[in-house]
Amino acid sequence: MSEKDLESVVEEVLEETVDKKETKKEKKDKFEKLKEENHELKEQYLKSIAELENYKKRMNDERIKDRKYGSTNLIDSLLIPLDQLKKVVAMEVDDDKLRNFLIGFKMISDNIFNVLEEDGVKEVDALNKQFDPNFHYAVEKENNPELENGIVTEVEQVGYMYKDRLLRPAMVKVNEWSEDNE
Repeated sequence: MSEKDLESVVEEVLEETVDKKETKKEKKDKFEKLKEENHELKEQYLKSIAELENYKKRMNDERIKDRKYGSTNLIDSLLIPLDQLKKVVAMEVDDDKLRNFLIGFKMISDNIFNVLEEDGVKEVDALNKQFDPNFHYAVEKENNPELENGIVTEVEQVGYMYKDRLLRPAMVKVNEWSEDNE
């Protein structure tokens, strides 16, 4: 083997070694890229699972609320006619026959309100209580220095709660006075 041949063989071996090194580096880079991509896909997968679980919980909560408050619209629609019925049966009349009819209607009215109460409807307690804008709607003011400021003195229209939701605020007259105002 001549010196030229030897040099060419050494050059070939060096080139192959360099090629192998580059290939190893390329493989290492490719492996790192695949590792990063795998990590990103795993994160996206976990986020998707978490979003799906949150969606399921939200839908379940909505279903529970829908069942719990399913009667809200019906009850809300019945409140005005029932309030009118309550006013009618509370009327004072002189005719005995009419009074007997009103007693019968009062019994029916009471039965309806008992059924609603069993389902979770309650009147908002307002009379002689501190005014609360979450449950009361002030329609008038009264100036009575004998009472505290902010006390409800009269209920114009009864308010109602359904379970833990307000259906209709109580329309009330509120005491508000100051010494300047006499």
